[in-house]
Amino acid sequence: MKLSVNIGPLKLKNPVMTASGTFGYGREYAEFVDPGTLGAVVTKGISLKPRQGNPMPRITETACGMINAIGLQNVGLRVFLKEKLPYLRQFDTKVIVNILGETPEEYVRLAQRLAGAGVDAIEMNVSCPNVKRGGIEFASDQSALGRLIKRVRAVTAGVCLIVKLSPNTSDIREPARRAEDAGADAISLINTIPAMAVDVRTRRPVLANTIGGLSGPAIKPVALRMVWQAASAVSIPVIGIGGIGSGTDAVEFMLAGASAVQVGTANFINPSATTEVLGGIISYLQDNGLDDVNAIIGGLLSNDNPDD
Repeated sequence: MKLSVNIGPLKLKNPVMTASGTFGYGREYAEFVDPGTLGAVVTKGISLKPRQGNPMPRITETACGMINAIGLQNVGLRVFLKEKLPYLRQFDTKVIVNILGETPEEYVRLAQRLAGAGVDAIEMNVSCPNVKRGGIEFASDQSALGRLIKRVRAVTAGVCLIVKLSPNTSDIREPARRAEDAGADAISLINTIPAMAVDVRTRRPVLANTIGGLSGPAIKPVALRMVWQAASAVSIPVIGIGGIGSGTDAVEFMLAGASAVQVGTANFINPSATTEVLGGIISYLQDNGLDDVNAIIGGLLSNDNPDD
């Protein structure tokens, strides 16, 4: 059975990845999952300098998911290259590093250093505030988004460049096309959806930051719709994210047009979720007499138009 898929210039041995921020730097889950069984490990987001993140409490369970306001806490580029990356390189899996910055210059420096370090791919988290534009997300400013991707593309020749899109848009096809036109090899979507929770006893927000990002099964229908629309609008591969916790979930995303999937919140509930998702995909192919996972990508039968 052929399980390998292509994400731009990157060939994965199977279509299952981890989602940034839900699998640490790989070592944290080694007791439960052999990273070598996965198509790729996507690391926790990395910034130029270490970040402490937001104050506690910064995570809460909600109906069909969770809300987090971690604040992009991470060890920073120097420690990542010295202590985290060597561990991941010992496995037969692709290493994708999620990057984040507050200025275009920070993204460029991160991407350049990581490309030079030989990582397999870079995933740009563009749902970050552009401090030079008053804090507006890069993803919310289409012109700024295009310019940012072009600048990062210019210093990452030969390295797969993935742009992780925000769901905070009225039409996901526009940023998807913008990313493709600017030189992205692939797009991943969706990032979390802004949300909040209230404690009725204290009459205060549950999270210290008040607002966090909703993830898990609750956002799956939204993510599916956006993946379908984006895949119909661009020719580059789409990576599906949002509420994937089983093989069936993954197959739904692939039928909607995703070439690969990322497992996120499910890792907190079931540390072996990624391997179970992969097993579920294999079972689906066997049950349907298919010997190539690529046969289901974009195989959704529908009379509806994604432009509607």
